[in-house]
Amino acid sequence: MDETVRVRLLADRDWDAVVALERDAYSGLGLSEDRAALQSRAAASPDTCFVVDVGPRTAGYVLALPYPPHRYPDLARTEDAEPPKRPSGSSSPSSGSGGWGNLHLHDIVVAPGLRRRGLARHLLHHLTGTARARGDERISLVAVGGTEGFWAARGFVAQPGVVPAGAYGGGAVYMSKPVPARPSPSPPATTLREVS
Repeated sequence: MDETVRVRLLADRDWDAVVALERDAYSGLGLSEDRAALQSRAAASPDTCFVVDVGPRTAGYVLALPYPPHRYPDLARTEDAEPPKRPSGSSSPSSGSGGWGNLHLHDIVVAPGLRRRGLARHLLHHLTGTARARGDERISLVAVGGTEGFWAARGFVAQPGVVPAGAYGGGAVYMSKPVPARPSPSPPATTLREVS
């Protein structure tokens, strides 16, 4: 049976699946966050957090939020009700991004049985379009668990020395890329064979 792939905004009903996916992806690295921390990141920017469904199943998610360049969420804390303040006297490149022009991709996870099928590409494409529509100039992330090469292949450039040793596990690297001024071609419509 073929099932349609759909990216949509993260909803309250998705949290059990998101927490389980996050735990499976990050527990082995010692980087798993609790539900309250994950929900606080989504609450900080609900219009930039998405899930990808394969048929009726939540198959993955992305949590992204405006953050100052060269900064990133503290894994041991929830997000404050107020986003980080922009330094006084700084120009504001974008009204939709907290004034920083940077959208930080905090988490992107796809269920283990559905990886290597283009679902992360769909989430990243959707997030990039959202960043462009918001007026963000850059997307940043912290590559963990040896994923620097994966992100470099998608246009992200490493900025060593931003993440202190151990803050996101061994070998964590802050990376960013510009948001293209024009959209790239959409990934092809995807259907997947049902995977149980």
